[in-house]
Amino acid sequence: MPFPPPPPDPDSPSEHDSPPPPKRWVSQKKAIVAFSSIAIALYGYDQGMMSLVNTNYSYLRTMGISGDSSMVGVIVSVYYLGCLVGAIIASDWADKKGRKRSINACLYTTVVGNILMFVAGLFPWKSDNTWGGGSCALMLIGRVVLGLGVGGIDATIPVYSSELSKDGARGRALAKEFQANIGGLLLAFALNLGFTRWLGKESQWAWRLPIVVMQVFPWVLIFIIKSLPESPRWFISEDRIDDAKKALVGLHGEVQAGEFFDELHRAQQEESDEKIGYLDMLKWDGSQFHPTMVTIMGQVNQALTGYGAVSVYGPQIFELLGWGVSAAEHTTIINYAIYFGMMTIAWMSIDVLGRRKLMVWGSGGLAICFAFLAILGGLALDFFHGPNLAIEILGSIVLVVSTAIFGICWLATVWLIPTEIYPSGARAQGSAVSVIIWGLANFAVTFLTPLGFNYLKYWLFLVFAMTNTFAGWWTWRFSPETGGRSFEENQEFFVSARVEGSWMVKRVDGGKFLQMPPKQQDVEDGEIAKDDPSETAPLLGQSNE
Repeated sequence: MPFPPPPPDPDSPSEHDSPPPPKRWVSQKKAIVAFSSIAIALYGYDQGMMSLVNTNYSYLRTMGISGDSSMVGVIVSVYYLGCLVGAIIASDWADKKGRKRSINACLYTTVVGNILMFVAGLFPWKSDNTWGGGSCALMLIGRVVLGLGVGGIDATIPVYSSELSKDGARGRALAKEFQANIGGLLLAFALNLGFTRWLGKESQWAWRLPIVVMQVFPWVLIFIIKSLPESPRWFISEDRIDDAKKALVGLHGEVQAGEFFDELHRAQQEESDEKIGYLDMLKWDGSQFHPTMVTIMGQVNQALTGYGAVSVYGPQIFELLGWGVSAAEHTTIINYAIYFGMMTIAWMSIDVLGRRKLMVWGSGGLAICFAFLAILGGLALDFFHGPNLAIEILGSIVLVVSTAIFGICWLATVWLIPTEIYPSGARAQGSAVSVIIWGLANFAVTFLTPLGFNYLKYWLFLVFAMTNTFAGWWTWRFSPETGGRSFEENQEFFVSARVEGSWMVKRVDGGKFLQMPPKQQDVEDGEIAKDDPSETAPLLGQSNE
């Protein structure tokens, strides 16, 4: 039924959370998808930005370090420590103050961190001044502050997006956002390469300009978020019924809002009112320990695929295959462009094949690719003792194929699963745990990778082949298929696992969660099955609307 608008209250925070939407140039549904995509692109931009900053001679002089110094890895990796702290703070705010307010605070934090990175050693002009070690210290602080903001965004955006997406289209929506993530990576590297070719590796502006361009992302997002609704789920969890109704009217109009509200309200009533804390997630007998271990191992396994190293140190990896510096940089941008294009297959397949199948297949494919790269690297360095065109071309093809496999199978899946397996009261915290582990794992990978390049050379590829094999085995054995099911249905897996005393997917509930469920015949596009009490109603509808 239609909802009458609530009386205006200038002192109510809800006026800022979900403003009434009269006429809009862009629908709220499309604005939410665009907002989430740009926010995820912000993370990708940082990865691509640091790839060539690390090799700029002016940057290295300003930081007072050499190109093979371990401090190169420290400056890159300390960002991830900021991310894990930011995820904890932002998830707490997301539950207490709302998804929107948490995201907004993270955006302003990102602005500050980026400015600190830009001004490190800036004065006096053209001096590459170390400020007596202060330039490196300020860069480290800026990286940590930037991590606080981006980590918070990474913890809250998947929750915000999934809470506004249809059960059968959550993967599609998030995979599209992660295609934007790769778009940010590609843009950053392209700008870096362009400024480097134009100004040269000796110029401080070749590394400062790509850093300050990052300011565009948070300011655009700050502008967009003013017109977006708060999550109706969060409103209902806070018993702010009128605000939830108003947000749903803004998304769907008065006619459909009533049906959506009834479904969400019924789902909220069925959930336990028990307060869930991080202790419940980390204690062996905690109510959310099992889903938390699935979340943790998902991020650990993604890090073990080794692709974080490829994203940040792409040019150096191509150099291991025998390419010269300039050729390696140009090959890297081609790799990123193909990476971006192949993400289309990711969002087309993730809700068709499922999360679990993609990850298992992806691990197998990556293990084969990295084993092959180890052989090619050995031929280039130990057999030919220098550049060999056949090895360079063949190795580049294999690395591009491995990039595509990772993008399709592993990039979005491990971020999506934590948003699908927790009750509403723990969803933001579960996403925060995901970011925390991602931060720690990527801190280790990005810190150790330069050391691996220096000491292991091409044997590093063999290490990644072995870690991918483990990631695929663990996923096949313990990670349930969460696609095509409501949040409540996914939680049934963990209840059954506790009752049956096993975490092995094939032994829980008769192996029901080994694959996607069959398509429901009684739920058509946007139509709610009246006899199904679980959350099957779309809030955003199809993500391509």
